[in-house]
Amino acid sequence: MWLKKQRTESNVEAAGALRLFVAISLPDAVKDEIEKAQAQIRGALREDFIRWTKREQFHLTLKFLGNVAESRVAELTQALRAACANFSPMRLRAERIGFFPDMRFPRVVWASVRDEKDVLPGLQAAIETAVRGFTEKPEDKKFTGHVTFGRMTQRVQRLQAEILAKLAYGMGDRFFGEWTANQVELIRSELLPGGSRYTTVATIPLSGAL
Repeated sequence: MWLKKQRTESNVEAAGALRLFVAISLPDAVKDEIEKAQAQIRGALREDFIRWTKREQFHLTLKFLGNVAESRVAELTQALRAACANFSPMRLRAERIGFFPDMRFPRVVWASVRDEKDVLPGLQAAIETAVRGFTEKPEDKKFTGHVTFGRMTQRVQRLQAEILAKLAYGMGDRFFGEWTANQVELIRSELLPGGSRYTTVATIPLSGAL
């Protein structure tokens, strides 16, 4: 029942609109390490109650927009360029695993992403402000940089949560990789029978100097 509700809440593209989000892509080396962690978690669980994120879907989401009229995509891209104009390339690192909303009742498994200078939250806030006129999605209360590993397909029982908690503790110092992000991408998400397909609509360079 919970899975059915989760599916019905997923947005589909409306006529003349594109389902969009803003994100930073990951290099292959980081994806490799995340896949290894996925395999480790999968091997420790006897029951398959997590829908694992596919390699091609790994990314750092900065803002999910939902449906945006195709006629406004060029305007949206310009707004994003203006928001990112003063931000320089940043050195990001992916490490340790965590859960949303929390470890006791996990629904999403993720890897943390941050930068040493803590500029990433400022970039996300600038993008959040820039896209307000293009989306009806509410403003994120608190941004947590992350890459989604997988989502629960059913309510997690106490024993399952305890196993996940132990795995998280064991991966407390897990390092997935470091890279320089020099651009932000506006990405289209198409919901297909075989899963979501992502296509980059526009790339916005981080070439400014804060």
